[in-house]
Amino acid sequence: MQLLLLPGLLSDEFIWRAQCRDLTSQADVHVADYHDCDSIEAMAQRVLATAPADFVVAGHSMGGRVALEIQRLAGHRVRAIALMDTATGTRAEGEEVKRLRLVDLALTSGMAAVAREWLPPMVHPSRHTDEEFMTELGAMVQRFTPARFAGQIRALLNRPDATPVLATITCPALVLCGRQDAWRSPEQHRELAQKIPGATFVMVENCGHMAPVERPAEVTGALRDLLNCV
Repeated sequence: MQLLLLPGLLSDEFIWRAQCRDLTSQADVHVADYHDCDSIEAMAQRVLATAPADFVVAGHSMGGRVALEIQRLAGHRVRAIALMDTATGTRAEGEEVKRLRLVDLALTSGMAAVAREWLPPMVHPSRHTDEEFMTELGAMVQRFTPARFAGQIRALLNRPDATPVLATITCPALVLCGRQDAWRSPEQHRELAQKIPGATFVMVENCGHMAPVERPAEVTGALRDLLNCV
């Protein structure tokens, strides 16, 4: 069984490093690369183009939206799905201004400046003084170019409403979030889970938005339980 791990905005294999290491006894683990795509559908199509006939998919943040687009396009191939620290709706009021300001920052001051501003609210406050952890996250952000960052922002601003897809999920499903996710609350994630028939909801304590790398053991455990349902 192949487990496809889908990273979010300005994220790559680093986000999933623990899961890639610890889940290999249960699945063939692969992290998707769609950094040069500028729409959610194109990202999903990129994943599907090289995916096996059926698979388990787990998406974090923007990757959760890609997972739901995969479900919409090829739900018959999805054997289980995990949605982590994510949402389903279209752009919110005022969102475009905030996101494009970060793109302007990238173009004028570089990705290091984006990392300094964008990352702290994404993680639990206790991690702000963890120099090694924040340095690794910052290095991940700086592996992206401003042009690829702008493409991801275009994808998010033009994202489809995936809410109707939730009711079509009939395979085992997991919805997971950090209790201190400042971008999307646990209550909103619980409501998302309630729209998926039979979904399991997991809230990770002492955790912000970057759950797979902030609390890797808890996330790996939840994914292990999901794989055991397949």
